[in-house]
Amino acid sequence: MAETLRIERTTTPRARPNETDLGFGRQFTDHMLVVEYDEGRGWHSPRIVPYGPIALDPAAAVLHYGQELFEGMKAFRGKDGNVRLFRPDKNCRRMNEGAARLCMPEFDPAWMEELITELIRVEEDWVPRSPGTALYIRPTMIATEPFLGVRPSKKYTFFVILSPVGSYFSGGMAPVKIWVEPKYVRAARGGLGAVKTGANYAASLLAAEQAKKAGYAQVLWLDAAEHRWFEEVGTMNLFVKIGDEIVTPPLGGSILDGVTRDSVITLLRDWGMKVVERPIAIEEIATSFSRGELHEIFGTGTAAVISPVKELAFRGESFVVGNGEIGPVARRLYDTITGIQAGTLADPHEWVRSI
Repeated sequence: MAETLRIERTTTPRARPNETDLGFGRQFTDHMLVVEYDEGRGWHSPRIVPYGPIALDPAAAVLHYGQELFEGMKAFRGKDGNVRLFRPDKNCRRMNEGAARLCMPEFDPAWMEELITELIRVEEDWVPRSPGTALYIRPTMIATEPFLGVRPSKKYTFFVILSPVGSYFSGGMAPVKIWVEPKYVRAARGGLGAVKTGANYAASLLAAEQAKKAGYAQVLWLDAAEHRWFEEVGTMNLFVKIGDEIVTPPLGGSILDGVTRDSVITLLRDWGMKVVERPIAIEEIATSFSRGELHEIFGTGTAAVISPVKELAFRGESFVVGNGEIGPVARRLYDTITGIQAGTLADPHEWVRSI
């Protein structure tokens, strides 16, 4: 774990992108971090090298059996010019825990955070300066042993790439329309829903594409057994304000333990609001809507931070939330979290790490 990090700088640096047109995940920085794993030797050869293709044997296990895991976090540049990470320790711990579920080798979270920090120091000039922008960080672990057979790989590659980004949704924090999926399933309990692996996202693509064609920004997933209990919305955790209670589905093996989700729960409790983790059924939404008690719905995640929902559509019914406007709770959470990330608000829980 204490191996010396080797740094090889590019001789052909790329032009910095226009910060007014970053989009999300379309452009990448000059360098990447790479670490190798071999059974019996462990993780070794950590290096920062020029960004470029990774050579894979056609029989590499990741291509055939899907042993793959990734994370997502961000680095932010504050008004003071300093660069900060938001809760990277929790992301690194979550990735390590996910590796165990996929029979992949442990990667010490503290070492992971240290290596990622060094990569960002090399690429610090890539952290954008405009409000609402960030440097997105994508750690990834893939199985690289060439073999055909269903068993865990004996070789892996861990790499990290960086991408300067703007808003995840083209409309920024504008409230979005959500399609409640009645047929397809993202994940089931006992499966991989609580792990950030590519299989979960592949399973979501068809319903997401159909929803977009129908004019909806994302899909709200229901449970696999009864198709009535709320789980996640797109790539985000879900929160619903019914009356004076803010509800989020409990973690039960099919929902990702989101870093932003945890931050939101902490902040709401700090503010003395009633927030509970319990199951939410589509019937409860319909009833609370008819009674005028459905006040806010929003998603939470690293990419969008807070994404307000203005409408839910399910089996021919439409529930317009909060007159289609951003609710006060969602707005306060967004302003608070982004303020902590930018260093303009107090950080009582010490979530921020300065680079």
